Amino acid sequence: MPEYDIAVVGGGPAGLSSAYSSALEGRNVILFEKDDAIAHNIRTSGVSWIKEMEELKIPRELYNPIRNFTFISPSNEVSIKGQNFTSCVLDVRKLYQYLATLAAEAGAKIMVKSRVTGLFSNPQGRSYGLKAVTPGGNLDINTKLVIDASGFSSIIGRKLGFISSWKKYGIGAEYECYCDSVDSETWYLMVGKQYSDAGYAWVFPLSKNRVRIGVGVGKPESHFDPIQKLNEIIEKKLRPLDRLKNIQPLEFHFGFIPNDGSRKTTIADRLIMVGDSAGQSNPLVLEGIRYAIEFGRLAGMVGARSLSRGSVKSSLEEYERIWKNKVQSKINSAMKIQSRWMKFSDEDWDQEIEILRQMSVDEYLDFIRAEFTVSKMLRLALNHPQFAARQLFKSVLQIG
Repeated sequence: MPEYDIAVVGGGPAGLSSAYSSALEGRNVILFEKDDAIAHNIRTSGVSWIKEMEELKIPRELYNPIRNFTFISPSNEVSIKGQNFTSCVLDVRKLYQYLATLAAEAGAKIMVKSRVTGLFSNPQGRSYGLKAVTPGGNLDINTKLVIDASGFSSIIGRKLGFISSWKKYGIGAEYECYCDSVDSETWYLMVGKQYSDAGYAWVFPLSKNRVRIGVGVGKPESHFDPIQKLNEIIEKKLRPLDRLKNIQPLEFHFGFIPNDGSRKTTIADRLIMVGDSAGQSNPLVLEGIRYAIEFGRLAGMVGARSLSRGSVKSSLEEYERIWKNKVQSKINSAMKIQSRWMKFSDEDWDQEIEILRQMSVDEYLDFIRAEFTVSKMLRLALNHPQFAARQLFKSVLQIG
């Protein structure tokens, strides 16, 4: 039976980044991706932030830069224009293929169209046996450490009985479309019942003639079908689609994302969970690719170095400590704000986006990126004293 130091389950950004960094540490790594190809199915809109992409050394040609932001409610509209490009829309397929190339160059073995079907602990509990169905037939391997990067399904953590299924989650449906003469520097978020009764809709440009138009709904709060709602928005050409010409869908994307906060623990003996499997996402705009890459690389590095100590839970604690110290409080703050948003009426949204009208682009970006710190929120309250007493900021400051 083949022996591997580390087996990664899932070929998204978290899994590919884990395989890359653990292979760089000189470990024998195998990655299993159930789809026919890396990025065969796109499950995310791809919005992210240029600063993080540059820190992660993601090439500029893999994203479209954004500097203007428009927020639309049923009877209101606010635009914030920036001098500099700060956000971006990722070419998700090209990005994932790039991350796969990095992993392969580092020495990881990548298995596509390979579904993990079984996992069991070997005698003495020092390794896992893993069963997979691959294009070459059934494959059984032994591995000293498993990195669960299987996304929303969290297949390994659930098979081992460490975690349960997500109770709250988002469902996104999206068309990637051809359009004539798109404003490629501006993205739009749309809220209110006509767009989504428990979520939001978006228009994210990839280039001057290509945009992603999508709808996200929160479960179990909403009973709406996001696909039906998406089709209605396009057919009725609700704002801002009335400004787009010749909308022609070229791809359809669909996916689930956890919306229940992060897992209480993301490690166990010989197991690390990362990315959506761990709940590492920004609840306000349900984006997590930046976290997936960063914490995937962290998981691979810590996991590789833990092998000399048997990859027991105590040897993996560095991974959980680092990622939780960096984003746990931000996720918790964003969850409070999102919970409040879920109860909004159309009239509430019309009033709420007035908050944005007087914000600077930097203040807006800190907010939408879930960059909640006491210093930033206090500075916002000082700059805009009329907002200081609002429940929105009180809830953030209470977390600190």
